[in-house]
Amino acid sequence: MRVLATHEPGGTPLGDQLRELVLLRDDLDVTPRSEALLMNAARAQQVDQVIAPALTRGEVVVCDRFAASTLAYQGAGRGLDRQALAAVISFATAGLRPDMTILLDLPVEVGLARKHAREGWNRFEAEAVAFHERVREAYRALARNEPHEWLCFDAARAPEVVSDDIWRCVAPRLELAS
Repeated sequence: MRVLATHEPGGTPLGDQLRELVLLRDDLDVTPRSEALLMNAARAQQVDQVIAPALTRGEVVVCDRFAASTLAYQGAGRGLDRQALAAVISFATAGLRPDMTILLDLPVEVGLARKHAREGWNRFEAEAVAFHERVREAYRALARNEPHEWLCFDAARAPEVVSDDIWRCVAPRLELAS
């Protein structure tokens, strides 16, 4: 079984350029609506050039972030209309939905402290704690509302424990798919 690992935003030359604009350029005044559209432009390119072809080849695709991130960050975090975002997401993904979404849940303060210990803050990580609380709650609500599609893990535990737990849940699903 071949596995393709990718990430959002990015994963294509266009997506990488959009990633720089949205995440790393603090000299641009990117509005919430523009941010949502840029994220979804990167997503559309990724689906068309990377994800859909890999799925057609029978590969398993693991993507660090996908459509739920728009609902969490631009919806809950930025306050954009969820229905409008869902329409943009549907167009960007051509209706493609993940078979499974893994949520590594962590209290905001712990996550920010971990990130602060490393280099490389981006525009999102520099947001106020209240923003991150809204994003976290949005992810948790998505997981509660779609329990058959989401696997949730307490990421405050040791990384190797979390990894083992994830593998115990994912491995049987991969065996069914092969």
